[in-house]
Amino acid sequence: MTPSEMKNAILHHLVYTLGKDVSTAHIYDWRMALSFAVRDQIVDPWFGATRRSYAGKLKRVYYLSMEFLIGRLLKDAIINLRLEDAALGAMNDLGLNYEQILEDEPDAALGNGGLGRLAACFMESMSTLACPAMGYGIRYEHGLFRQRFEDGRQVEEPEDWLNQRHAWEFERPEVAIDIGFGGHVQEIGKRANWYPSEMLIAMGHDTPVIGWKGRWGNTLRLWEARPMHGFDLQRFNRGDYAAAAEPEALARTLSRVLYPDDTTEQGKELRLKQEFFFTAASLRDILRRFESEYNDLKRLPQKAAIQMNDTHPAIAGPELVRLLHDERGMDFEEAVGIARNTLSYTNHTLLPEALERWDEGLMGRLLPRHLQLIYRINELHMKDTGSRKVTAVEDGHVKMGELSFIMAHKVNGVSALHTDLMKKTVFKDLHEQHPTRIVNETNGVTPRRWLLSCNPRLSSLITETIGEGWVDNLEQLERLEPHIKDSSFLERFAAAKRANKVDLARWFADDLKISVDPESIFDVQIKRIHEYKRQHMNLLETIAHWLEIRDNPNAGWVPRVKIFGGKAAPGYVFAKEIVRLTNDVAKVLNSDPLTSRYLKVVYPPNYNVSLAERLIPAADLSEQISTAGKEASGTGNMKFALNGALTIGTLDGANVEIRDLVKAENFFLFGMTAEEVMERRKDSGHAAEAIAKDSRLARAIETVRSGRFSPEEPGRYHGIADNLTHHDYFMVCSDFTDFWRAQREVDGAFGKPNWTCMAAYNTARSGWFSSDRTIRGYMADIWNAAPAPEVEDAAE
Repeated sequence: MTPSEMKNAILHHLVYTLGKDVSTAHIYDWRMALSFAVRDQIVDPWFGATRRSYAGKLKRVYYLSMEFLIGRLLKDAIINLRLEDAALGAMNDLGLNYEQILEDEPDAALGNGGLGRLAACFMESMSTLACPAMGYGIRYEHGLFRQRFEDGRQVEEPEDWLNQRHAWEFERPEVAIDIGFGGHVQEIGKRANWYPSEMLIAMGHDTPVIGWKGRWGNTLRLWEARPMHGFDLQRFNRGDYAAAAEPEALARTLSRVLYPDDTTEQGKELRLKQEFFFTAASLRDILRRFESEYNDLKRLPQKAAIQMNDTHPAIAGPELVRLLHDERGMDFEEAVGIARNTLSYTNHTLLPEALERWDEGLMGRLLPRHLQLIYRINELHMKDTGSRKVTAVEDGHVKMGELSFIMAHKVNGVSALHTDLMKKTVFKDLHEQHPTRIVNETNGVTPRRWLLSCNPRLSSLITETIGEGWVDNLEQLERLEPHIKDSSFLERFAAAKRANKVDLARWFADDLKISVDPESIFDVQIKRIHEYKRQHMNLLETIAHWLEIRDNPNAGWVPRVKIFGGKAAPGYVFAKEIVRLTNDVAKVLNSDPLTSRYLKVVYPPNYNVSLAERLIPAADLSEQISTAGKEASGTGNMKFALNGALTIGTLDGANVEIRDLVKAENFFLFGMTAEEVMERRKDSGHAAEAIAKDSRLARAIETVRSGRFSPEEPGRYHGIADNLTHHDYFMVCSDFTDFWRAQREVDGAFGKPNWTCMAAYNTARSGWFSSDRTIRGYMADIWNAAPAPEVEDAAE
């Protein structure tokens, strides 16, 4: 497509789709017109992929996820369709700022963290690999929340991304599925009829997901909750206006917010309803599609692979059994077998509290038939294994992790360490009963977004050096290694990094009113706020470092900018205290005339995909400092390494594999291993002992406790200090001394000629961490799915 053709398409949509004249159009109008012009180029390969899937009777993958953190889509589509020159040329011809147009697009508020971003990367990779697939989730009206800071505290506000028209979705009013809750069950022999007392409609919205060079297009179908019976005109005419709109308001509640606060009974009920709502709608849609092509339900596992991304869709097991057994008359045990052979489950956590458990009373009230089926599935599993050692129902709760495992033919971890620990900890007994069920599929990231798009300076250098083949075969990055010995290549590598840092520093100054020196170490920790991710350890080291600089300000300190990003769950009080402490520390350190030229703290609010795309290319140091044995994998660690940041980290999650690949000399390792953590935890006095041995740590904790960062409320952070001193489950104190040592190694290495070599080796050796590789693994090891044959590049 030429710039002239793109310009004509944009003008056409400006007038005939948006109803705007050139002279009155705003940035929003131009961005929407460009989006529709680009979307037009997606539709043909998208439709073509669907037609080929039907014509070839290809097996389809269905990816069920509570989150899809897709970010902005306009630039993503332009790059994958190779329309950069056409779009930029058209914008220039129209006298418009191309980057300003791209940045006008809001992030789709459909996720929270790594779980949702992984799902988005997987969808893009499945399209790039021509794997016929469909993603299913919820079309959240307000997402998780928009984060802002008020007096340092996190304040949650609703996301407003759908206040504007969403250019990428196609509404599917004909895809409307009835979803029920509550009611009663009528037994009919070995089967039953469920009569729900509450009904609503799940309506589909389809977003095409186009792969590299437009080779293939898959669909992300998001469900919106609608009332079965809408506006009550009779009530309205009687003057009861609120009651007239009540059915619509109650239905919309289900698809308003991601992860509503579940510290209340109402919050728990809403979460369970959300999970059943999208899972049930997706399964019925899957069966409808299957039955339009095939007559024999026994072939379902041969033609459909359903992946449960974490335990949120775990109700898929009993619901699929219900659809096969109750509604289609299949024998119960056969229905369980077919459901199991169709379903697979990705585990994302080793934290027992994160493996969902639902109260039997709540489950029985909302999903009475499903609770009955869970009991039967559980008993069948016990009978088949000859053991009552493992149960999915215990102490009045349904354990969704165990249920997911029992109802899946494959269960995968997301890093080598995580998979090994799954077998030894959370699923030890189930692994002994089913020794071949657990497999590993280490996470990956799409290189199209996380290098080609977000870091054009570095990606241009790579393409000039080794050609374009790396974009869809990331392991070709290893061909960079011989060039790392070339001083001119290293100079250009360093120049790309420095230019990215200058851009970020300018953004900090313009948007946050914080001045930072691009010559400093840009030290970045961006992830959701959680005790096991140990942002508070990073803060303690920052405080200790600041105190040492104050003691001796002329000691030749290496300047450093500590950059944080992430949201705390609304009901997670301790995490929200970490957020506030970070902001209070930033306020004190950034205004300290004695130390601010050496150490600053920056915490941009509302961390999301677009902010990550801004921060990662500019990072020198990647903080991956979780307690060993707690992080399943991580994908931020992969993105940083790919973009030439060095990692300071523990042997946790995918850090282990990153260090193996980039080599130990290019990784700043510290901390205990997972086994050492478990052993250390047996000593109830581990925290006090660590504090007694390290005067820097003791001083930093006392500085927090004393109110130095909250003089107007000296006791504000007593809770954090007490937790570290007396409990410290996540071993902050026990790992602090080694963390300090590793940080001083960073200071010693930064700015030396070898630093750029180390950074370049991280890029060159990170090719294995492509989500394309991960998806190939799922296709071979779990889904038994093949790519569509003879797929051509639509962009050529």
